[in-house]
Order: sequence, then structure tokens, then C-alpha cells
Amino acid sequence: MADQSLGAGLVANATACLGAAVAAVLPGVVGGEVVDADGQTHAGLPWSGVSILGGDAAKVREIRTKAMSKEGLFVADMSKHAQASRSYEEYRAGLGSTDESELSYYAVSIVGPRNKVDKLVGGLPLLR
Repeated sequence: MADQSLGAGLVANATACLGAAVAAVLPGVVGGEVVDADGQTHAGLPWSGVSILGGDAAKVREIRTKAMSKEGLFVADMSKHAQASRSYEEYRAGLGSTDESELSYYAVSIVGPRNKVDKLVGGLPLLR
């Protein structure tokens, strides 16, 4: 889910980065290559489907906090620090010197059993 007050570019960047984070940790979430009738290969895509939901910044934080306390869920987040950093070293240093309570989350990705995820995000609209 993403903070719906962000511009389209920030949301696109956050969701792409979170997708990469999920695929790195949970490679089985991405299916294998697919071949079309002409024999051309297409890259694998997530088999579970992906919904980009929207809420305000407070809702993103609330859902992240709840998800972090649930067993069996993988949670990745994109903070304002991550978006503003020009290098991974800068990101690590910025995050390492900031209390979690002071972080602003732009987006969060939650992967796990559908019923657990639905309990957290149920009722949220698709991002527009």
C-alpha cells in the first residue's frame, strides 16, 4: 500500500523498489519464464497477484506496525529516507541514526497468507 498523497513518480518508484525487495527475499513469488505461441520468452511475474492500495501516511504507518507484529508475514517498507538517499550507504546511515517512530513511510509491501493480509488491508481502495 502507498501513501496516496504522493505523486505518481514517488509511488511508482516505491512500488518498484518494494517489488525488488520482495523478489530478492522470496524468489518463489515470481513465476518462471513463459513462452508464447511464437516461441518468444516473457519474464516471470508474481503468481500471487499484486494490488497497490492507497491510504494516507498515518494508515501506511498503522498497517506496517500491525504487519510487523504478525507471524508469517514478510514486510518491506519504503521510507522517506530511502527516497531521498542518493546511495545505499547514505540510506543506511540515515536510517541507522533515526528512531523508527520518526520515520515517514511512503509505502509498505506485505506478503503472506491471503487471510492475514486481507485482515490488515481489507477495505482499503486501490490506489488511483
